[in-house]
Amino acid sequence: MKLFNQRRLPFQNGSIRSIIFLYFTVTAVTACVFIGISLYTRMSGQVSETVMEENQILIDQVNRSVENYLKTVMKLSDSLYYGVIKDADLSDPSVNANFNLLYETNMDQTDSIALFSEDGELLEAVPALRVRNNLDVTKESWFSCTLQKTENQHFFLPQVQQLFESSGSQYRWVIPMTRAVEITRGTDTGQGILLLHLNYTGLKLLLDGVTLGNGGYIYLTDGNGEIIFHPRAQLIDSGMEQENNRQVAGYRDGVYREEFQGKDRVITVKSVGYTGWKLIGVAPEQAVSLNRLKTQLLVVFAAALILSLMTITNSYISSRITVPIRNLERSVNEIERGNLNTVVDAQGSYEIRHLSQSVQSMARQIQVLMADVVSEHEKKRRQEFDTLQSQINPHFLYNTLDIIVWMIENEKPDQAVKVVTALARFFRISLSRGRSIITVRDELEHVRNYLMIQNMRFKNRFTYTIEAEEEILDLASLKLMLQPLVENAIYHGMEFMDGDGEIMVRAWREDKELYFQVEDNGLGMTQEQIKRLFYDQPHTGSSRGSGIGVKNVNERIRLYFGGEYGLSIESEPDEGTVVTIRLPAVEYSRIREREEYDKA
Repeated sequence: MKLFNQRRLPFQNGSIRSIIFLYFTVTAVTACVFIGISLYTRMSGQVSETVMEENQILIDQVNRSVENYLKTVMKLSDSLYYGVIKDADLSDPSVNANFNLLYETNMDQTDSIALFSEDGELLEAVPALRVRNNLDVTKESWFSCTLQKTENQHFFLPQVQQLFESSGSQYRWVIPMTRAVEITRGTDTGQGILLLHLNYTGLKLLLDGVTLGNGGYIYLTDGNGEIIFHPRAQLIDSGMEQENNRQVAGYRDGVYREEFQGKDRVITVKSVGYTGWKLIGVAPEQAVSLNRLKTQLLVVFAAALILSLMTITNSYISSRITVPIRNLERSVNEIERGNLNTVVDAQGSYEIRHLSQSVQSMARQIQVLMADVVSEHEKKRRQEFDTLQSQINPHFLYNTLDIIVWMIENEKPDQAVKVVTALARFFRISLSRGRSIITVRDELEHVRNYLMIQNMRFKNRFTYTIEAEEEILDLASLKLMLQPLVENAIYHGMEFMDGDGEIMVRAWREDKELYFQVEDNGLGMTQEQIKRLFYDQPHTGSSRGSGIGVKNVNERIRLYFGGEYGLSIESEPDEGTVVTIRLPAVEYSRIREREEYDKA
């Protein structure tokens, strides 16, 4: 028998030293390439990452400035409503004075302040303003939107101020901000609208002139993508340029890469609090600003240096391990020929010496193990069998004791006595002085006691019969073989039936084989369920069952009698189940003689 596969890999016909040197060199070249690519990628991406981080910081700063601006005007709105309008009679002259005071204090942010009734009547205005002739305020979009959502403060798109008459020849750009208010005039109360025209110039100053690197910019949109501010607004309005504002407005906060009009660019989105507006930064995709020649030279130099160091190291290592490995190879070849007494030459490095000692120890252990393998195998087989068998009795005992307790609690001492008597007989056979093999007579008596206990427990919801030929009663049977199968028939075949359950246990002989059969008229199983009984987790899932079931019984039979024996199941849903056990037909006396001989 060969210890090594005869199929050779490329270069295996060369010397050990040349193979080691070649493989290590290939590894060194691969490492150099990997390190070069990694170094170049890292250096190329570093500048790009830095620029993106700086852009993100800048956008955050601008966003905070915009939010502070909005906080200021929202505080002004709150002061007007809660400090001046609410709970005050508008006919009181102090109301107009307070309007003027707050307006003068916030002139940098506010172009004008006006209060309208829900009918569109101008109640207060600072500075002194007059609505344009033939203008119906109630038809303005900001007016109807405010009345529909009275609980919110509303910000609208920038527009030219055309609501009030202006003494100048030019109109100013303003941002309308509104809120619904409660107003009192004399004894009458009603609803009104507070309108603040914010200076568009104040917001524009916060955003204008902010750039993101080379050619980058920021702009501001509302939640629907309508542009509030854009540094190229005039070009966009004239159609000379376009902006992807509609699509970008649907993005969540974060950084995105996109292609727009054939150009790659980085989009940064930041939501502005209180308004639903979005601050959007646009930066062209930057090429890595590194000197390509210097980068390439650096990568080539690093790769050459690593390759040189690896070549020297490879040469030294290959020369150190070549001779000891050849000596070890000769010793292994001797062991391969069957000479387990060969002395293995232990020279070279610590690893080679340790390997040589391990090979020597292995040869000695092989000699010992060859002598012990047969007896150890048999002991292991017996231990596995005993372990599987020991799992059944504790579970059945717990569940039977539950039955006895239930009968006593329900004042049925006579039935409890019968169960205790049956339990005693059941365990007399279960113990069997520690024997694993018992007679067919005892195995059938064992399952008869079990069925009597369960029949009393289930109040005669099923009937059972046990049939066996007289001539097979003294044959050998595996102990505790039928009880788990009958248990499955009760808990999974009969438990949910209304009555008329039937369980039949039969035993017979055919030539040199012994057969047991457990048949029920219960719910039955599909072929997939039958398959799981043998290969998956145990089928018995009820806390009252043993939890062992078909898989355990089948393994115990195969462990003791061999792989050709075991269980077979035939079942169809709603048609019942038939479990057949096949064993060798052996006289019990012969089994006892063999067990006594093994003990001796």
